[in-house]
Amino acid sequence: MFSFCILLTYSYLCTAMKILIVNTSEQAGGAAVAANRLMHALNNYGVKAKMLVREKSSADISVVGLQGLRQRWHFLWERFVVFLHLHGNRQRLFELDIANAGTDITSTQEFKEADVIHLHWINQGMLSLGDIKKILKSGKPVVWTMHDIWPATAICHLTLGCNNFRTACKNCKYLPGGGGNHDLAARVWKRKQAMLSCGNIMFVACSKWLEQEARSSALLTGQAVTSIPNPIDVNVFCPGSREEACLAEGLPTDKRLILFVCQRVTNPNKGMQYLIDACKKLAADKPEMKENTGVVILGGHADEVADQLPFQTYPLGYVSDRQRIVNIYRAASMFVLPSLSENLPNTIMEAMACGVPCLGFRVGGIPEEIDHLKNGYVADYRSVDDLAHGIDWILNVADGKALGAEAVKKVRQNYATQQVMVRYIEVYQQVLAQTHLKL
Repeated sequence: MFSFCILLTYSYLCTAMKILIVNTSEQAGGAAVAANRLMHALNNYGVKAKMLVREKSSADISVVGLQGLRQRWHFLWERFVVFLHLHGNRQRLFELDIANAGTDITSTQEFKEADVIHLHWINQGMLSLGDIKKILKSGKPVVWTMHDIWPATAICHLTLGCNNFRTACKNCKYLPGGGGNHDLAARVWKRKQAMLSCGNIMFVACSKWLEQEARSSALLTGQAVTSIPNPIDVNVFCPGSREEACLAEGLPTDKRLILFVCQRVTNPNKGMQYLIDACKKLAADKPEMKENTGVVILGGHADEVADQLPFQTYPLGYVSDRQRIVNIYRAASMFVLPSLSENLPNTIMEAMACGVPCLGFRVGGIPEEIDHLKNGYVADYRSVDDLAHGIDWILNVADGKALGAEAVKKVRQNYATQQVMVRYIEVYQQVLAQTHLKL
C-alpha cells in the first residue's frame, strides 16, 4: 500500500511545484534539523525545495542565507526590547519573542519563484509580524510548522501550565509583576490578531498534543490546524555495533550507559536536575549500580553538571558531527529526557531509531513517541521516584534488546522521511488548491 502511494506521489512530484522553507537557522536547533531533513527529502523525490535562513552554515546550494549586517541588528534590537520589559533580568531573555524586527523576504527571488511558503521557526529577528503580514498579503499559500506553542500565544514558547492563550494573553507570568491587562503580551497578542486577519495559514503541529493546544488557542480561531511529525532519516539513524561505537567515542563497553542529550544541558526546562536526583536515589537504593552504570552527557555546559551525578560521568560537550552523534546513541543502553515541556523531541526519535529504549516524563508529545513498557518508559510528570523506577526497569528488569527492536519499529512506521514527506506534499496540494479556488 505504501509503495503504491509513493508511486502516485512521485507522479505528482514531477510537476514544477516549488517550496520555500523559511527558518532562522540552517542547522542549529531541532527546528532547523527537521526543516533541513524535509528540504532534502523533497528534493530527492522531485519537488524543488529551497531553504531561506538567517544563519547559513554550509555550502549547500539549496540553502540561501540572508545577506547584510541588518540581520544581526534585527536580532539585537528584539533582544534589547525584551530585556527592557524584563527590567534587565537576563534569566528569561531567550524564553520570549515579540517579532518586532525582521526581514521582508517577499522581495527575494526565492520568494517570488516559490509556489508555497513554508514557515518553520522564524524567531529572534528572522521575520517580524509585519513581515509575515506581507507574506500573507502576497496571496501565496502559507504553511507554518509549529515547533513550539509560540505561533498560538503572544510571546512565550513554553506555556508551562498557563492557559491565558485560550482566551487572550495578558497578565503574563513571564513579565515582572505579572504584567497587566495591557502588558507586552496583550499588545503583541493584538498585533498577531491583526496579522492573521490578512489571510489563512495551514498550521502544522509536530505532535498531536501540540495540535490540540493550538486548536484551543483563541488566536488561531478560524485557522486550519493539523499535525505531522518531524522526519528522520532511518538510513542514518539506525542500529549498529555498540562495541564499535563505544570504542570510537572513548566510552566503556563494560558499563550500562545512561545518555542525556540537550543543546544546553543547564537549561532547567530539560530536567537535568531530575536525572541527577533520580540517579542519587538509585545509587542509595542499589549501590552496585555505582560500579556498573555510567552517565553520558551530550550538550553544551556538560562539564558544569558532571560532578553532581553519583555514577561515573562522561561529559562530551556539544557535538555537531552527525556520525559522532549516531555513535553516541548506539553506545547508550538507554536514553533519558526528563523535560518539563516538549513537543515531539528529535532526540528521543533519534535514540529510538538507533534501537535505544527511551525514558521521559508524561508531558507534551513524549507519550506519542514512547509506548509505555513496550519500547521504553513514560514516567509520572516531575516524579523523581518514577523516573528512578523507569531507569531501574529498563536497565535491570526489562529485555533491553526487545525494547530496542520495538523502538526501531515505531520510528520506521511513523517518522521515516518518506512517510512524513508524503503527508507534507498532501498539505501543499491542499493549500495550492484552496488558493486556486479563490482566484
